[in-house]
Amino acid sequence: MQHDKEIDTRGLNCPLPILRAKKALSDVHSGQVLKIVATDPGSVRDFETFAKQTGHALVAQSEANGEFTFFMKKK
Repeated sequence: MQHDKEIDTRGLNCPLPILRAKKALSDVHSGQVLKIVATDPGSVRDFETFAKQTGHALVAQSEANGEFTFFMKKK
């Protein structure tokens, strides 16, 4: 998937992946997509909740080899 910015939060546990994503989203424009790579299994639930609470769209997510990839579109 096309994205405008990418952050790597591998090795970080809750709440750090969400905090890093929140900061990165403040650096992109409305409609742009942020790619987040994480290893914390709890990040799946965290990013779903974060999207609902903030209004940003979680447009895709996947898991492979213990790594979780999220694509969030800024509102």
